[in-house]
Amino acid sequence: MPRLIGYARVSTQDQDTALQLDALQAAGCALVFEEKASGKSARRASRPQLHAMLEALEPGDTVAVWKLDRFARSTRDALKLIEELEARGCAFRCLTQPIDTSGPAGRLLLTILAALAEFEVGMISERTRAGLGAAKERGRSPGRPKALRGPARRLAEDLLDRGESAAEVARALGVHRSTIGRLVASREPQGGG
Repeated sequence: MPRLIGYARVSTQDQDTALQLDALQAAGCALVFEEKASGKSARRASRPQLHAMLEALEPGDTVAVWKLDRFARSTRDALKLIEELEARGCAFRCLTQPIDTSGPAGRLLLTILAALAEFEVGMISERTRAGLGAAKERGRSPGRPKALRGPARRLAEDLLDRGESAAEVARALGVHRSTIGRLVASREPQGGG
């Protein structure tokens, strides 16, 4: 007998799947697989519950998710997973979006929604790069402030010039050894063969 199998995912350990689980149970899922892993990683090894769910499927089953982005983060990933479901004789259903791949209209809508979601991710990335470029042009250095600035940097350089090791300089200044390593690398001539 065909089953409705649920899949719930959040990206980090401190996020909660309760909303998704409630919706999947209300939809009548016989079994729900719950994952706490980033959707950006397409590797199945990083999403063991997705792999377990796929292995548990039987022909005629339908996989249900709360939202498409809980299942896949890119058009390619979503279509690949849904093609795999179809090859196993299974369908896909999204509870909050009108996607049900048991019919051609659902498959068309899935392709359109997945493409729009990927477009949105690309636009966010483009805006972020533009913002970083604008900040750089204004003389701002986006990101974490440098651990060694001004007098602390000059002291580190003096200690290194006297022959102190990077580990000793880091300990003396109370910074991580990698901070001193980056300072050393920035001072080395950028030669080419």
